[in-house]
Amino acid sequence: MAIITEEPDSPSPLKQRKTLKPTSKPSQSTAPEPIKPTKTTNATNPFHFWFYFTISVSLVTLIFMILTSLYTQDPKTWFLSLPLNLRQHYAKGRNIKVQTAPNQPQIEVFAIQEGPSKSSDQVLIVHGLGCSSFAFQKVVNFLGVRGVHAVAIDLPGSGFSDKTMVVEEEHVDDGVLRRLKDMYNEIQEKGIFWGFDQLVEQGYVNYEENKIRVSKRNVVKAVDLGPEEIGKVLGQVIDTMGLSPVDLVLHDSALGLTANWVSENRGLLRSVVVLDSAPTGTALPLWVLEMPVLRDAVLGLGFAFRRLLGTCCSRSVGNLEAEGHRILLKGRDGRRAVVGMGKSLNCSFDLNEWAALDGVKGLPMQVIWSDALSKEWTEEGRQVADAIPQAKFISHSGGRWPQEHNSEEIAESIYQFVSSLPKNVKQTEETVPEHVQTMSDEAKSGDHHHHHGHDSHGHEHAHAGYMDAYGLGQEWAM
Repeated sequence: MAIITEEPDSPSPLKQRKTLKPTSKPSQSTAPEPIKPTKTTNATNPFHFWFYFTISVSLVTLIFMILTSLYTQDPKTWFLSLPLNLRQHYAKGRNIKVQTAPNQPQIEVFAIQEGPSKSSDQVLIVHGLGCSSFAFQKVVNFLGVRGVHAVAIDLPGSGFSDKTMVVEEEHVDDGVLRRLKDMYNEIQEKGIFWGFDQLVEQGYVNYEENKIRVSKRNVVKAVDLGPEEIGKVLGQVIDTMGLSPVDLVLHDSALGLTANWVSENRGLLRSVVVLDSAPTGTALPLWVLEMPVLRDAVLGLGFAFRRLLGTCCSRSVGNLEAEGHRILLKGRDGRRAVVGMGKSLNCSFDLNEWAALDGVKGLPMQVIWSDALSKEWTEEGRQVADAIPQAKFISHSGGRWPQEHNSEEIAESIYQFVSSLPKNVKQTEETVPEHVQTMSDEAKSGDHHHHHGHDSHGHEHAHAGYMDAYGLGQEWAM
């Protein structure tokens, strides 16, 4: 009996050739093929991860700073968020109400003061743009200890003074929205049934289309005053605080802002001190505060603002001090006010012509200048002193903004100068009631001629007062 078994078919020679062809090629080539980089190699590269991560974080931070800069805090919230040093500075001051024009709202000006108010030396410190009385705290304290009545103010738009004001403006309504609004007001006034009657009878609502409508609305504007308005502010502050005749200290850009007022109000001044005050320009570069992205980065990041101060304003500035300046400049729309005031500076101001004016010639002056920044800046200070013939030149070791370590040095220079000036004693006229004056005249009628010479002499001294802040009083003589 035969047994039949099935065996698997052996591969055909053709199939073997086909399967062996691909495997035979690598054996024929002697050089190995280069390994091509795969896509997974790029995906796992750590450099790409950190690059995109840094870019993403930077964009998110920038967007966050821009959004926060658009949001303005209300004054109460802003004040409650202040650090301790700014709260203490605010607690030492007072607000003075001034008005730059009859049709403008009043503005509150912040001021700090030290020393006896009846002192013969009355010093008023006016800071430059971007700065505030916060930088002059220790200068004011040192002067007060020496018996000087020292006052430092925040110009409107700076520090704790008002930085915005509500102004009523007239607006002419025009366009499609105005017509729709007029139609709505007409229907609201005459009733909805009147509107239906107009639609049924005429097919449209008849209203006074050609009537020009002028509406008034309140607009919040930055307090960006010009030199003329700043002069009015100074006059009212001097009058309110009784500082005349005053020793005026002009810091940084304050010389350009108040030069015209100084030449026109000699009667209110006893002397002028120029403290690192160039005829044009400011220590803090205002163009940085104008560029949209750069200004948000500088005012939004504390280290960036501190770096800016250290480069342009002070040789060395502490973290708390720089943070205080940054908060005061950024808060309550202070940046916009400072930039607006900077645009009103007189770029063509000629110091030599100003020093030759009748209201400036003979006015005692002192130039206090930093000699620690650069040779160019020290040379500019000497040129300022040379342009004012009667000015004395004194140098100090700080920057263009007062610093904690040299505040006493600056205060001592101011004190030595103002204490060397002739003293002025104010004499005021006493107001006597009419009935008392009548009784006194009757009692003295018998010996009137005997005392005529003395009365005449006393009458001359009674009018030796001082001009008030508006130039309506009597002049004074040194």
